[in-house]
Amino acid sequence: MDTRLKYQKLIKDILLEHTKYKPAFGEIAPRVLFDDEHESYALLDIGWDGNEYVHGAVIHVELIKDKIWIQYDGTEEGIATDLLEAGIPKEHIVLGFRPPELRSYTGFAVA
Repeated sequence: MDTRLKYQKLIKDILLEHTKYKPAFGEIAPRVLFDDEHESYALLDIGWDGNEYVHGAVIHVELIKDKIWIQYDGTEEGIATDLLEAGIPKEHIVLGFRPPELRSYTGFAVA
């Protein structure tokens, strides 16, 4: 299987696994968005917490130049941990939410 297709499938599997974790408050449901054309994948929380509407990203990941870019990660353990446990090398993971000048200190790819 081609690396990009492997990464797409792995990201989808991880995001679907994260839908099993429900917030401890409100009537909030997880939703996944898979855009293979633009290679962008997200997990959202959508619903109500009392009178407050909740709609926001939990995880946002993109494939850019054969690397997995984590654009946002609001999870406790971090999707990078899931990717590493699945065998993705650190040099194929970019913490896109970190400033470019600090990425070299993360142990992951810088771009």
